[in-house]
Amino acid sequence: QVQLVESGGGLVQPGGSLRLSCAASGSILSINDMSWYRQAPGKERELVATITSGGTPNYADSVKGRFTISRDNAKNTVYLQMNSLKPEDTADYYCNAEIELAGPSYNYLMIYWGTGTLVTVSS
Repeated sequence: QVQLVESGGGLVQPGGSLRLSCAASGSILSINDMSWYRQAPGKERELVATITSGGTPNYADSVKGRFTISRDNAKNTVYLQMNSLKPEDTADYYCNAEIELAGPSYNYLMIYWGTGTLVTVSS
């Protein structure tokens, strides 16, 4: 069984910084893309950033230049460094990973989600 566990959320003032972490555990053969999504109250979940297994990042326009996604493949962990936070960044943040698992006859890919961590940007 695979689990994704996020940490690092909290309350921060506008202009402040937070670093989110998401660790994957379980019977993992490998992890392809890892991503961060967020969902604000009353809004749909949106993609914030993605990083490939080779370390290539992509960002939503709303966070470019402020957020940095990174990963430690040895630890099966993805990070999101968030700087210059704005009130509109307030949301539940979820990590997402495409994980390769071993089956009885062949390997297969599954998408997993964490349970979320709340980020509140307010003075």
